[in-house]
Amino acid sequence: MSSPKPPAAEGGEHLSGPGRLVGRSAELALLDGFFGSAAGRGRALMLTGEAGAGKSALLDAAARRARDRAFQVLRVTGSQVEAGVGFAALDQILRPLTAEIAELAPWQARTLRAVRGVPDGRQAELLAVAGSVHVLLSRKAARGGPVAIVIDDVAWLDRPSAVVLGTVARCTHGAPVALLAACRTGDGSFLSGTGIPAYEVRPLDETAAHELVAGRFPAMAPRVRQRLVAEAAGNPLALLELPATLDEAQRQERGPLSAVLPLPEPLKKVFAVRVEALPERTRELLLLAVLDGSGGLHILERALGGGDVLAELGPAEQAGLVRVDTATGRLAFRHPLTRSAVLELSTAAERRRGHLALAREFPAGSEHRARHLADAAVGPDDEVAALLHEVAYRMLRRGDAVGAVGTLLRAADLSGTGTARGRLLAEAACLGANVTGDLRNVHALLGSARLADPAGSGSLAAATAAASRLVNGEGDVDTAHRLLTDAIRDHAAGPRGTDAIHNQTAGPRGTGTIRDHAAGPRGTGTIRDHAAGPRGAGADILDEALLTLLVTCFHSGRPEMWKAFDAEAAKVQVRSPDDLLCVLRAAFGDPAHAAPAVLELLDGLLAELHRETDPRRIVRTAVAAAYVDRLPGCRSALHRVVDDGRDGGAVTLAVEAFFLLANDAYLSGQWGDLPKLTEEGLRWCARYDYRLTAQPGRFLRGLLAAAQGDTATARRTADRLVAWGNPRGLGLLRVYAAHIRALSALGEADFESAYRHLRSVITPGEIPAHLPHALWLFLDFAEAAARTGRHGEAAAHVAAVRGTGIPAVSPRLAMMTDAAEAVAAPDAIDHELFRRAVDTPDAERWPFEWARIRLAYGERLRRARAGAEARGHLDAALGTFRRLGAGPWSARAANELRASGIPVGAPAGTAACDAVRSAPLTPQELQVARLAATGLTNKQIAARLFLSPRTVAGHLSNAFPKLNVTSRAGLRDALTGRAPERTA
Repeated sequence: MSSPKPPAAEGGEHLSGPGRLVGRSAELALLDGFFGSAAGRGRALMLTGEAGAGKSALLDAAARRARDRAFQVLRVTGSQVEAGVGFAALDQILRPLTAEIAELAPWQARTLRAVRGVPDGRQAELLAVAGSVHVLLSRKAARGGPVAIVIDDVAWLDRPSAVVLGTVARCTHGAPVALLAACRTGDGSFLSGTGIPAYEVRPLDETAAHELVAGRFPAMAPRVRQRLVAEAAGNPLALLELPATLDEAQRQERGPLSAVLPLPEPLKKVFAVRVEALPERTRELLLLAVLDGSGGLHILERALGGGDVLAELGPAEQAGLVRVDTATGRLAFRHPLTRSAVLELSTAAERRRGHLALAREFPAGSEHRARHLADAAVGPDDEVAALLHEVAYRMLRRGDAVGAVGTLLRAADLSGTGTARGRLLAEAACLGANVTGDLRNVHALLGSARLADPAGSGSLAAATAAASRLVNGEGDVDTAHRLLTDAIRDHAAGPRGTDAIHNQTAGPRGTGTIRDHAAGPRGTGTIRDHAAGPRGAGADILDEALLTLLVTCFHSGRPEMWKAFDAEAAKVQVRSPDDLLCVLRAAFGDPAHAAPAVLELLDGLLAELHRETDPRRIVRTAVAAAYVDRLPGCRSALHRVVDDGRDGGAVTLAVEAFFLLANDAYLSGQWGDLPKLTEEGLRWCARYDYRLTAQPGRFLRGLLAAAQGDTATARRTADRLVAWGNPRGLGLLRVYAAHIRALSALGEADFESAYRHLRSVITPGEIPAHLPHALWLFLDFAEAAARTGRHGEAAAHVAAVRGTGIPAVSPRLAMMTDAAEAVAAPDAIDHELFRRAVDTPDAERWPFEWARIRLAYGERLRRARAGAEARGHLDAALGTFRRLGAGPWSARAANELRASGIPVGAPAGTAACDAVRSAPLTPQELQVARLAATGLTNKQIAARLFLSPRTVAGHLSNAFPKLNVTSRAGLRDALTGRAPERTA
């Protein structure tokens, strides 16, 4: 048979009844062309494809499209039950044509009535029947328009009907009759020898498969959907039927999926029939191949205990169920659901024998051996549970967090005591809270752990899971802090037993605090050597506990909580000065004072981040990098974590990765990316009930709104942060809100308000160790304090910054420190400091801060009557602000340029900010008049423009008569209704 090429699909997806026929645009376009040409001279076409490929759905769509083209449609469906009943299929065509049959020539009518079983004493000959049917269809087409015969399951047509319809198919060119049929690939049919074209209906591509499942099961977790798509291999029937084998918990990924999915009843009929027909020895080999999963023929040969594996697999290969590649020594199932059929047809005893046989082929301690022993276990088995426990943490470190949690749950099922089961469930809850997502599932796991081991509810893992749920969900840092400090204290004081579940391993331990270790002498090993050293599961849980406590302290913003953290961390004797936890405590917990001591370690971790597979270490390294300006080195790794989360992996970590990438986008001036990153992260927070985790995302959106002049959004965000954070004692959110409000005020040149907001969280001359975010505020405070005449406070704060060593942390912080000191100076311009800040190497990497510094320098230069030099800085600042969309800052830079006599065109859409074009005002008079029109007092205007109140009054006195107004009340109308005229 020849294979026609489908024409290019037009119009994307087509509607199929009430819904879309997903992924079949090319096929529907082919059918449209088929009916278009058949209406003139007749055509025939066979659709082939594997069982469940969607051939019947395409035939249904074809019938509808044919009717839309005025075809008279006749449907036929082959039936296994009626395959032996002569003319049963043909009767489906003739039944609705009773009236037309009566109008045929008498002998033709008698022939067809005989076919239908109407007794008239005559036997129907096949050639006579075929001729009569052809005449009947031709007449019907001539009278009522073209005819379409649509036949499904042609392999099950009875032989007499098949012969007749085969003849009709060969003769379609003689009349406007279209014959469209469908059969499974490889099934013989009456059309096989007719020479008519065939078209193979291929499986859906991955995109269409995802769309089909998501449309039918929108609440299904992405990772579960990905698994189903992989199992179905594009088979639409499988895509729609496999979800029926999962319960709601499995669809939401709150319950484990089996390695091989069970077959629902409709799929058993499709995939099991060929497996059942195989010899017993072949089925045994296929079962071993399914249980092994690797496809290695050598494993099957050893597990089978000898024999000719290739010969035994021959029947399965001939049946089209498997492919055997002797060059690579591998076996592959042609369709993933064949594996399900093999498993479905096996008994529990056969599966257990297979797992035990395969377990013997792997070394002791290997993951494969542990899994096969677990699958072969009948009832509790503590030895196998311990093996799975080790496997779970290996999976976690290589990046499969979801798999690790599932393995812990299986280990819990195999545990022989309530104590062991409770501890394993608590560990699963701990990792679920901190890594994989869904806090609601954490609550259920903790409940199960308490039922299994009521005495273990205060274990370190249970306390960490409960605290993480309290912090990330409710924001209850006080209860979480108490839970964690008590649990860590008990852990440090408790006996060191030999229980594998809580084996505290991992090398020599010192006696100092994390901060002491971070600053202390280092060993001779590399960072990676330390990270990859031997670790027990207990060490992982201890890490999770300490990291959850660190996050709790960070959000609280309270010194007493940090003090308790350091005390408890010292008691558990931190393993190594190169540990990531040490770096986090210093670079993230207290970047102003402790970061310089760990920067070398952090830079080493960042250099290896591209090789890191553990999403926990990726995100936590990026967290350590955030306040010390090293996030650009984390971008690629963070995107990997985001992709893993989108695929249903470590969701909690993916949310953090979104906000870290948004943080980087803000600092690097990629402001267009920030809303998209935070929006997706916040959507996940809402889905998984992570309310405190969402606050950094909201803060970044509020900060961007403040910088771009969206005052309403900035104010609303700041108010929301305070309203949610204050009742919970979350000092960080108060600092976030002050930052947003201060930046908004600075953009509007409202320095007094900016000072007031910042002063609510800052003490001049102090850089508190318990508020890491203060590192982002010192330039803002220096500008607000200096511009409101508080030069002493500004200078004291800058001196404190220099005293901490902050400038040594990063070029950006050095640039900002120089700028803050230059801004704090009361009178003379410190050109050296300003120029050093402006000339910072690669300063353009931080465009917003750099433009602010150039604006500040330009303002000082203009007031010092160094107009030419000022203009270069002001113009550069204006260009950067406009590119970023920082409207208030653009206005400040433009006003300064106008005041220096340089005309500045406002960007499109800012007509309200255009200068008055007909009033003969000087640039300085125009600037003062604009500020006065907003309602500011002379003193406030003077503070903004570095003028005395007397000078401001003089400018207004000159402006009033020029604008033909007598008071401030008339300034606004005069300025918005007239345009400026530039004067020298």
